[in-house]
Amino acid sequence: MFGTVLIANRGEIAMRIARTCRELGIRTVAVYSTEDRDSAVVSYADEAVQIGPGPARRSYLNIPAVVEAARQTGADAVHPGYGFLSEDADFAEVCGKNGLVFVGPPPEVIAALGDKCTARRTMAEAGLPLLPGSFGPVRSEEEARRAAERIGFPVIIKAAAGGGGRGMRVVENLNAVLPAYTDVSAEAQVLFGDSTLYVERYLPSARHVEVQVLCDAHGAGVHLGVRDCSVQRRHQKLLEESPAPRLPAEVIARMGESAVAGALAAGYVGAGTVEFLVDADAEFFFMEVNCRIQVEHPVTELVTGLDLVSEQLRIAAGEPLGLRQRDVSTRGAAIECRINVEDPDRGFVPAPGRIEAFELPGGPFVRVDTHGYPGYKMPAIYDPLLAKILAWGATREQAVARMDRALAEFRASGPGVRTTAGFLREVLADERFRAGTYDTGLVSRLLGESVNAGAAQ
Repeated sequence: MFGTVLIANRGEIAMRIARTCRELGIRTVAVYSTEDRDSAVVSYADEAVQIGPGPARRSYLNIPAVVEAARQTGADAVHPGYGFLSEDADFAEVCGKNGLVFVGPPPEVIAALGDKCTARRTMAEAGLPLLPGSFGPVRSEEEARRAAERIGFPVIIKAAAGGGGRGMRVVENLNAVLPAYTDVSAEAQVLFGDSTLYVERYLPSARHVEVQVLCDAHGAGVHLGVRDCSVQRRHQKLLEESPAPRLPAEVIARMGESAVAGALAAGYVGAGTVEFLVDADAEFFFMEVNCRIQVEHPVTELVTGLDLVSEQLRIAAGEPLGLRQRDVSTRGAAIECRINVEDPDRGFVPAPGRIEAFELPGGPFVRVDTHGYPGYKMPAIYDPLLAKILAWGATREQAVARMDRALAEFRASGPGVRTTAGFLREVLADERFRAGTYDTGLVSRLLGESVNAGAAQ
């Protein structure tokens, strides 16, 4: 196992990684920007290094600065968390060239799966079901029009290098192809530095269900069940749960087997997530692979009893998986709610500020992952995620009741500070959520927005 791990991230995921490292006896190094000098992980880690000013491109995305911090502090490995450099193939390659183990898949796998067109081909060859779409990129508006006509409307135009629910537009008819193509191409170039697009069938009433996989460097892989991530607003997940409600066990098993087959076919190593769309008939279709730990990974931890960060570190250190598929079992139900500093009454605009009162829920089977504390000033220039509240129950009904109670207990207040906790209680109270019959349009319907605006595909 590693002696020292540098955590190339911030916020709650940096604290999450640091805690597992401490349990494993691994020394930790935190990196931080000038904006994050007062962050919780800076005082929690064994050592902390300032790597630049506030803007992420000059700090958390500054590869030379991160690598130099690792070299100066004697780190053996770098854990990228999620976001920032976690799916950057160049960063993974630079780590290797500097004698650092990148906690994640090999750079060539990140590059291949990060391109959605390449990922679709790889998964199709592995036997995974795909929605009708363009196997290769569409290079012009005319190509996009022809592809859309062949596939049949509605379609969704996506950035091949996209992720995080960004770089996509739903198109209902032929006249809408040109503006959508132009908008997504421009957005993809700005967000991902790559304007390549592709087109696929859009499912208006789909569920977003993902499979957690673990694969070692010795050719073994397992899946850890599914998570339903359909509670979303404008492609951004708000709540996740496991198992997916009202999804037959036989379908879950087939999804898991498909996910492992696809991951192994791609040469995947580490913890990853294979994402699917599920239609009204419980037929599932491959969507994408996330080559990192997910924000919602604790949901799987609660139902399996496994520490996924620990598994990541062991795999990165070259150890074989310590479990086979028959060893994996899930128990009960778990829900995660993401608490953002946003104001739901004003269109979810960011609402950061100094947190003067900060009270966390407790009680049986409730977990909170956060980097907040009384007196902490949430920076306005980063992701608005303040905390993740999780609840486990022997049944889904018990988990929902526990989560509602936990959200009611949560307090984060200060001048200008607002959170999404109250809105999430509204989601929990919705009849469709309670019945487990919701899809990706649930939040849009609650808010009276266009359903297509809320469907993350």
